Amino acid sequence: MSDILERERRGAVELLRLNRPEARNAMNPALSAAIEAALDDVESDATVAAVVITGSGSVFCAGADLRVIAGGGGAGIMTKRGGFAGLAQRDFPKPVIAAVNGLAVAGGFELVLSCDLVVAATDSAFGLPEASRGLLAAAGGPIRLAKRVPLAVALEIGLTGDPMSAERAYQLGLVNRVVPLERVVDEAVAVADRIARNSPTAVRVTRRLIREAVDVSEAEGWRLTMTAAGEVGASGDGIEGATAFIEKRDPVWHDPA
Repeated sequence: MSDILERERRGAVELLRLNRPEARNAMNPALSAAIEAALDDVESDATVAAVVITGSGSVFCAGADLRVIAGGGGAGIMTKRGGFAGLAQRDFPKPVIAAVNGLAVAGGFELVLSCDLVVAATDSAFGLPEASRGLLAAAGGPIRLAKRVPLAVALEIGLTGDPMSAERAYQLGLVNRVVPLERVVDEAVAVADRIARNSPTAVRVTRRLIREAVDVSEAEGWRLTMTAAGEVGASGDGIEGATAFIEKRDPVWHDPA
C-alpha cells in the first residue's frame, strides 16, 4: 500500500502524491486507506504545518475507480474517518492544499473541493460527470459547490457534467492560483510554507472559524469569534507576535502543534 501513495516531507509541509498513473489516479480502497493513514500520521505531528496533495503523471485524480464501482466494491472506497479519499468528510485540523497537475473530475474534483486552497496547472480541468454515467456525485461536490458558486453555476456543473478550465475555476473562486504545470507543486508548497510561518494556534482557529461561518448567522458568527479570540489569546502567541515585531525578529510560537 505504501507505493500507491508517495509521501515526501518538505520542511513543515507533508506532500502526498497519488500514485496510480496507470488508472489516472482513480480512487480505490487501497488509495483511500493510504491517504487516511497518512493524515492520521501528520494530524498530531507538530512538525507538520500543512499538507499538499497532488497526482503523479498527467492527471490529478479521475474520481472513483469505475472498475471497483462496476464490481460492487464502491463502499470500500469510503474510509472510516474521512469517507471518500480519506478526506471528503474528515474534520482535519491543518490546512490542506491541492496541487492540481491535470484533470480533476468526479471524485477527483470533490477531493479538490475538500481542500482549503487550490493551486492549479494552466491546462488542468475540473468537472462532475457523474450524471452522464448514471451516478451521483456523493463525495461532497454538490454540497460544496452550492455554497461556493452561484446556484446557476453549481447546477450547470452538476447537470451537464461538462469540464471546466482552470481559468474558469479561478474566475469562480474555486482556484486560488493558476501556474504552469512545472511550477504547480512548488507553488503549492510555497503557499504552505507561508502558512507555516504563522502561529499554529491562530492558523488552526482562523481556519475553523472561517469554515464554520459559512453556515451560521452573523450573530452566531460573532459568538464563534469571541470564543475563537479567547482560544487564540490563551496561547500567548499574540503577545509573542507583537514582541517579535517590535524586536524585529522571528516569533517563537508557544504551540508548535
